[in-house]
Formats: sequence, structure tokens, C-alpha cells
Amino acid sequence: MSFAIGLKCRECGDTYPAEARFVCEQCFGPLEVDYDLVAAKGEVTRESIAAGPASIWRYAALLPDPGTTPVDLGAGWTPLRRADRLGALLGLKELYLKDDTRNPTGSFKDRVVSVALSSARRLGFTTAACASTGNLATSVAAHAAAIGWPSVTVIPSDLESSKVAMTAIFGGTVLAVNGSYDDVNRLCAELVSEHPDWAFANVNLRAYYAEGSKTLAFEIAEQLGWRTPDQVVVPVASGSQLTKIAKGFREFEELGLTDGPTPRLFGAQAAGCAPIATALREGANVVRPVRPNTIARSLAIGNPADGPYVLDEVRRGGGDIGSVSDDEVLECISLLARTEGIFAETAGGVTIASLRQLIARGSIDVNRPVVAIISGHGLKTLDAVVDTARVTATISPSLAEAEAALTAHHSEVLS
Repeated sequence: MSFAIGLKCRECGDTYPAEARFVCEQCFGPLEVDYDLVAAKGEVTRESIAAGPASIWRYAALLPDPGTTPVDLGAGWTPLRRADRLGALLGLKELYLKDDTRNPTGSFKDRVVSVALSSARRLGFTTAACASTGNLATSVAAHAAAIGWPSVTVIPSDLESSKVAMTAIFGGTVLAVNGSYDDVNRLCAELVSEHPDWAFANVNLRAYYAEGSKTLAFEIAEQLGWRTPDQVVVPVASGSQLTKIAKGFREFEELGLTDGPTPRLFGAQAAGCAPIATALREGANVVRPVRPNTIARSLAIGNPADGPYVLDEVRRGGGDIGSVSDDEVLECISLLARTEGIFAETAGGVTIASLRQLIARGSIDVNRPVVAIISGHGLKTLDAVVDTARVTATISPSLAEAEAALTAHHSEVLS
């Protein structure tokens, strides 16, 4: 049973039925799913949640109505790992990594797509579609294939080859656009009106799609023993993930499910596409669009739809937003892999590099628990690391050469 009661404008509060709407008719503000938390209190309990499946759908009561059954490849319930080795290097007393590399297609996008396509099927759509920087396209294509739907995914033409292959393998239509993600997004907004039976996960289904990100907050709290972490670092592209994580923590708090204060939220952006970090640093309320120039393509959204809401959430809790160079991103992909055995895509490098920057800046309290979101697997962005992650040495099948190479590498590491 879902306690969703319809849609609500995030600006003026006007309400609508649970239909395929994404813009308020009164003020043109964005819509989000609204819930009857008064009715849910006492019905949604720690016990009822724990009795659910090991996926995001254990939280079905606090997600949009999926109809008869969800479109579910098993997204969610990914590990929350204590990262003592990395934490010690960064000077943190208690660091956890929310490892969303373990989702079915290797990124957190499986959470939002499962919710979006469940709503799409309930609402009578027949084709799955999206505008994407890569991970969303793969997830949409996979989920559509699983239910026998056609898919149309629209991506920038300079996307990593691994992400293109991972999307195309599912047999849907993949359109590469010579332009930025913002150009792709504008094109998809036009396609919506031309193809009313297409469910664009992050356009006409955006209100439902975005709710999937709440499950990160739900899982973190449950996996910490129904305790909220003090600080959470979230990679930021459109900003939807951060704002919905904030919503998730608030909903659990309102339902009396968690112990502890509302977490302070911190954002992570690449310097080559950091419009929200820039607005926060300048004390602005308006996020000025930028032209992305970064290897972290999954975060390369120059005109982030949720930018102002991210500023609100970060400022509300006294948080901050990091902005890190591509060199720092690559360094921290390696650092995370070497210390914790997690191979993250470039967005994960942005998260860890930003965490390090925020510690140096004094924004993060090193004595309080921190959770960092690792949102996608490194196999998705192999292009970024192939020049640096190479064999140590190439030798003949000779013991002497093997020993010489081992000695040389050992000396190099020690130096």
C-alpha cells in the first residue's frame, strides 16, 4: 500500500491527482509526489519495513503507487560499508560508504528508473525514454527490456564508450546528439509533445522518477540501526538526488522511525561543471548555467533543474559544496580503490575528492559520522583511467625478470 495521495507544486503548493504531470498549471513550478504522512504514522513501522524485500520496494508505502507490481530488477539495499582505512587517511573518526555500484546496472539510477517505469506502466505509457548523461540511459534500456517495452534514450555524442555500449546492448534506440546534456534535455522536452505515449523518466515522469533517490536516505538510516548520520556527502548533477535524500530523512523523522538529528548535507561537483557550488560560494540564490568541461560526464549538467533547491537544503543545515579538479577526481578514484576495494566511476572520484576538500576547509566535522554516496561503478568510465591504471611491467616468463620487476615496483612504492 502506498500513502502517496497525488502531486504537489514545490513552489505554490497547488495539488494535482497522481497523473503524468510535471509542471504546475498555476505557477509553472515543478511538481513532486505528496504523501499522507499522518495516515502513514503507526502503519509504516520499522518492523513493517524490515519485513519487506531486499530492494527499494521495502519502502513501497513511501513511494508512488506502482500499480499491481513494480518494475523491479532488484535495485537498492546496497551495502553501507564502514571505511576505516580511507577514513583514517582523511582524518575522519567514522566514515561510511554507501556503495551503489552494486545496483543491477551499476548505478543509483536503477532506483529512480524502477519507480518511474512502475508509474509509467500504471499510467498507460508504452515506451520508455529519457535524456541522459549515461547511467540513466543504461538503466532505462535495461528495465524496458525486462518488461518487453521499446526504449528511446538520448545522450550527448561524446559520452564514454563503455556507457554507450552498456545502453545499446539492451536493444533499444540510442540517439547521440552533437551537443551538451542541456541540448539533449531541450530536445527531449520537444519530443514529449510529439510522442504522448512515451514515458520520459526525467521529463514528463520526473515527479515520480525523483522519488527513487529517497530510498538512499531510507536505507542509510535503517542500516545504521535506525540512526541518522550527522553528515552526508552527495554527488550533484541536476541536484535531484540531494534534495530527495533530504526529503527521505525528513519523512522518516516525521514518522518517528529514526533517532538523531537531521543530517547536514554536503554536495560534490567537478570544477568543470560547478554552477551550484559557485552560487553557494557567491551567496547567490540564482544558479547561473555553465558549459560543462569535465571528465565527470555523469555530473555534467550545466543548467541543473534542482539547483535552487540544493542551495536551500545545504544552507538549511549549514552544509557546503565541494568543487574539485579532474586531476583530483582521478586521484581519488585510485585512492578509494586502493584503500577500500571499491572501483567508482568519475562521480565517485568527485565525491571523495570533495569530501577531502570539505575536511580541509573545515566544513566537515571530523569527529562526527560521515556517509559518502558512491553512485556508480568504475567500469562505466574506463576511458578516464586507462592511461594511468596499467600493468606494472611487461616481462618474459623468467624468474629473474619477475624478481627484478617486483623489486623495482616495491622501491617505487616506498619512494
